[in-house]
Amino acid sequence: MFKLAICDDEDTFIQELKRQLERYAAETGNDFCYLTYHDGNELLRGYQPDLDLIFMDIKMECLDGLKTAEEIRKIDSTVGLIFLTSVRQYVWKGYEYRAVNYLLKPLRYGILKMELDRYFARCPGRDEPYISFSNNSGKFKVLCKNICYAETVQRNVMLHFEGQSQVICKNMKSVASILCPQPQFARCHQSFIVNLSHVKGVEGLELLLEAGERIPVSQPKRRDFMRKLTGYWGDML
Repeated sequence: MFKLAICDDEDTFIQELKRQLERYAAETGNDFCYLTYHDGNELLRGYQPDLDLIFMDIKMECLDGLKTAEEIRKIDSTVGLIFLTSVRQYVWKGYEYRAVNYLLKPLRYGILKMELDRYFARCPGRDEPYISFSNNSGKFKVLCKNICYAETVQRNVMLHFEGQSQVICKNMKSVASILCPQPQFARCHQSFIVNLSHVKGVEGLELLLEAGERIPVSQPKRRDFMRKLTGYWGDML
């Protein structure tokens, strides 16, 4: 089942879009679950990081679609975004938030079908491993490939991804069970797991990351870590 959200301040348009989506589901055999919202604030308050696709009206009174998309991308890098607009001038602005595409109002089923066919052919992030979690900052869904590194902070773990750092209420053993089976991740220290694609170099018992951070390599783990890093770099050549 695919979980879809519709965020639009016009009830008549929401009903029309749902009718066309149900037609598409019947024709393709897809199974959809719908959530509807009337402004960006409402969507953000009840945001669920397991959404697959959001239809987002650009012009809404309380919080417009572009500002809403900006906030969503801070917590969810995988959800698909299709903007809805009756004004073409807003279209290119939407791609700053990695929109799948846009649909012009009034809606035409043939165009909607074409965009959905394209989206479900790619279905970005659906088959890729991710970590979803909640903390005091909100709800997050992060593709594992976008995590730079993870570190133990007291009894929890801090994930560093896409220019931000967030605490996840899991221990390192639990996080390691998700990340370490993937070829681009390695345990370099009892308290650190690093994404090898972000490693720029090794200086003694420290890793230099592309963003400039330095993280430790413990002596007991150095040999196995260097073997995995060398193999990863070799596969990338």
